[in-house]
Amino acid sequence: MDGRRLLPLGEEVLALLLASVCPGCDRSGVLLCDDCRRRLVADPLRLCTPGGLPVHAALRYEGVVARCIRRVKEEGATMLAGPLGRALGVVLAANAPQHALVVPVPTGAAAFRRRGYRVPELLIRRAGARADRILRHARRTRDQRELGREERARNVAGSMRTARMRGAGREVIIVDDVVTTGATLDEAARALREAGFRPRCAVVLAATPGRHDTRGMPVNG
Repeated sequence: MDGRRLLPLGEEVLALLLASVCPGCDRSGVLLCDDCRRRLVADPLRLCTPGGLPVHAALRYEGVVARCIRRVKEEGATMLAGPLGRALGVVLAANAPQHALVVPVPTGAAAFRRRGYRVPELLIRRAGARADRILRHARRTRDQRELGREERARNVAGSMRTARMRGAGREVIIVDDVVTTGATLDEAARALREAGFRPRCAVVLAATPGRHDTRGMPVNG
C-alpha cells in the first residue's frame, strides 16, 4: 500500500482508539479492555422455551455482556461482534450437527434500516458459520421489550413464515441474539415445522436472568 495512504489511515485508527470507551467498564482509549473481554468467554446455559424447544445460551444477559450486546444493537459497534460471535460459536459448534441448517430469527425491516445489518446473522458469521435465511416476517409486531410474558406470546403468534421452501424433514438450529421469555423462538419453531423442517434446538448468544432458572429449568417469564 502507498505510504502516503498509510499515514491518514493510521491517524484515523488512532483517533478512533482515543475516542473509544470500553462498553463494559467505561475505560477510555480502548475498544474493549482485557478484563471485559474475559467476561465474554462462553459460559453455556441450558434451558427450554414454554413450547418445549431446547435452548443453549452462551452467556447471561447481564453486566458487561448486556452492555456489549446493546452497543452492537443500538450504537453500531460491530467490532464487538467478534468476541460475541466467538462465544456463540462455542455453543453452536457443540449443538449443531454438520448436516443441520443454521437459521437466524428474522430482523424487522425497521431495525434493518436503522442498523444496516441483521444482528443474528452478523453473530453467526462471526461464529464462523453460515446463516440460512429461511424465516421471514409475515406481519409487523410490537417491540417485545415493552411487553409482559403473555403479551409477548400473543404479539409474535403467527408472525413468521418460511421463504417458499419446504423442509422435507431437514434439521434446523434456530439462532437469536437474546432469549427472554422464549416466545419468539417458539414462533420461529412453529413456522419451520409447518414448512416441514425439524427444529432441533435454539442457540442464542445470551439469556436474560431473572426470567428463568439458567441451570436447566423451563423458561417461564
